[in-house]
Amino acid sequence: MSEPDGPDEPDGLDRLRERLAAELAARGEWPERSPWIRRAVEALPRHLFAPDRLWRWDGSAYVPLDRSADPGGWAAEVYAGPYDPAVTQVTGGRATSSLSCQAVVVDMLDSLKVEPGHRVLELGTGTGWNAALLAHRTGPGGRVTSVEVDAEPAAQACARLKETGTTGAEVAVHVGDGAAGWPGGAPWDRVIATYAVDEIPWTWVAQTRPGGRIVAPWGRLGHVALTVAADGRSASGWLQGLAAFMPARGTDDGRTWRQIRADGAPGRTGPFPRDVRELRNGHLLFAARVLLPDVRVLPGAAGDGTAWLHDGASSWAVLATGDDGTATAHQGGPRRLADELAGAWRWWLAADRPEVYDFGMTVEPHHQHVWCRDPHTGRVPVEGGRPGYAVRRGRSRPVR
Repeated sequence: MSEPDGPDEPDGLDRLRERLAAELAARGEWPERSPWIRRAVEALPRHLFAPDRLWRWDGSAYVPLDRSADPGGWAAEVYAGPYDPAVTQVTGGRATSSLSCQAVVVDMLDSLKVEPGHRVLELGTGTGWNAALLAHRTGPGGRVTSVEVDAEPAAQACARLKETGTTGAEVAVHVGDGAAGWPGGAPWDRVIATYAVDEIPWTWVAQTRPGGRIVAPWGRLGHVALTVAADGRSASGWLQGLAAFMPARGTDDGRTWRQIRADGAPGRTGPFPRDVRELRNGHLLFAARVLLPDVRVLPGAAGDGTAWLHDGASSWAVLATGDDGTATAHQGGPRRLADELAGAWRWWLAADRPEVYDFGMTVEPHHQHVWCRDPHTGRVPVEGGRPGYAVRRGRSRPVR
């Protein structure tokens, strides 16, 4: 039985912190090669950077959760679980900023391989927590510069960094467009983005020193770690894991499935060759995102044999597996998205079911491409477009 909260802990913060740390340990999420990360998280706990108003999804909309009105609920939202973010900003009914889930923060910092004395550029300040953790690692000889597109969160992050003693010579926060990087401090030893991009901006590569490392969420479905080539003319590296990431501010997702379906475009029904329930497999979804970058695949809940597809423009599909295991597809619009997904699925099976960790990316000044298992011979055939649907991250990755 756990001990009751003490008088200085009315919202159970210490208990929740310890529980979350234990959960990460039980799941093997604290990286052995980067023991500094756990020490930094213990010294700079996430609740110190959470705003007093969070937003909780009630099943149909985001509703405010204020610390003053419900301190226990607020604390539980901050420390909900290893893979649960805390939404800190809602714009037009959509979540636009969050305190990222702790497991993903830990994993990305591990992938960055930051060292004491490094000059680090962070793109997407958010609450300031990630910048504080980076400053804890780089130390007084290093430098962390963070760029935030929204002036209000940037100001709030500055205040929290000051309260926790991680401003001044250690962290500088600027308001700007993260896609432009921050040329005034280049070249950087490390660059890290906290929001997803469809394409890695070349400016990030150009502002990183040869041999430097860039870690960024790509396509809202995973994060990649790139190393800049010795000649500075390219960057290449492996995908590091699956995760759900918010997109860059102002990203146009196109029309929703409901909007496209409401056009009344005639549909056709036919068999689908696979069990739709297998689309809960994050590695399969990642492969589909690579091969069909403009198709969103939205699987149903766990155990639900349904999925929805759309291309953000004019084509849609609904997949369903019945109780007898037979799957059907109902699709409409100029494209046959169910057929396209079936083709991507066949590629994944023929390639011996590659995991996200088998994929990598190469970025050049005017082009980027994804490859599987080998950067020279494993280029994946893809067509341009927007990213696929985001899923919860996986773990157990090789060290790269």
